[in-house]
Amino acid sequence: MATKNSTTTGNGLSEERAGALRESLRGELIDPAHQSYDEARKVYNGMIDKQPAAVLQCADAADVMAAVRLAGEDGLDLSVRGGAHSVPGFGTNDGGVVCDLSSMRGIRVDPENRTVRAEGGATWGDLDHATHAFGLATTGGIISTTGVGGLTLGGGFGHLTRGCGLSCDNLLSADVVTADGQFVTASEKENEDLFWALRGGGGNFGVVTSLEFGLHPVGEVYGGPIFYPVDQAGEMMAFYREFIADAPEQLGAFFAFQIAPPLPFIPEDRHGETMCLIVTCWTGPVEEGEKMIAPLLEAAPVAAEHVGPMPYPALNSAFDALLPAGLQHYWKADFVEELTDDAIAAHVEHGPRVP
Repeated sequence: MATKNSTTTGNGLSEERAGALRESLRGELIDPAHQSYDEARKVYNGMIDKQPAAVLQCADAADVMAAVRLAGEDGLDLSVRGGAHSVPGFGTNDGGVVCDLSSMRGIRVDPENRTVRAEGGATWGDLDHATHAFGLATTGGIISTTGVGGLTLGGGFGHLTRGCGLSCDNLLSADVVTADGQFVTASEKENEDLFWALRGGGGNFGVVTSLEFGLHPVGEVYGGPIFYPVDQAGEMMAFYREFIADAPEQLGAFFAFQIAPPLPFIPEDRHGETMCLIVTCWTGPVEEGEKMIAPLLEAAPVAAEHVGPMPYPALNSAFDALLPAGLQHYWKADFVEELTDDAIAAHVEHGPRVP
């Protein structure tokens, strides 16, 4: 009895299978033999180094359906990559298929109805650029290279959270390729259970090929970072706790530790110094911004600040250069109902060790 020999491109995807799939794709299938393989398998977190059997750089929803069916039929793991910012490395795997949406970055704004639809590979920088032309925005993290899909499926904090809610709170509908390779739309009117799960439940319910959001009138904001000497961290966290509790919802602000970068507004002799900071964003009338942020400038000695009126996309991309792709990240997070004295003490002890 004759047998047919079959070679594989990696851990389980035959060359015959890969060849047949290439014929049906609008995008590109990249396997370990491809000259672009090492670049195609990279993700944002430099600690993650995986070797997938294939990276499918999808051009449209049809390619996504093909990727899902391939993984299901061949019994391979499937990872979905949008902006590639997943710190645990969920956007890749060893020996399986990566469904790479990074070529799917189209944005369509409906200014009359204040909505926007973004493809699954779009970043918040893409979305902010498109919506800002109409004086509109929605909550989208604090780093503009982050993927729209991944942040939204995980909840989605950002500068606008206090006034506009989480990213997932603003989600109106999503186009999804389910595990059986079917294309469905989820909203409050159809596939309601799936829609409920997508809003903060993570990326395990299907591949989201596009997302529709409600938008808010946000054009020019007043804000930016305020740096303090690190020995003021405890005092400023305690002040922040009381200040933000009663602040108007149009004021976003978060506390952080940061090694002072070599930026023009930071004194040169303090470059490289570990500091604490509060990053502010006032979305109310711009002329009221100085008054709203003044208490944060008066609460402790200020080492440096870059606060003033600016387009919202400028603030949402202001820290991009400090967190480029390839750095090694290890994160943990938790939700708390209040910032206790013990929590402040823990931050004061460990925060200054920021690398």
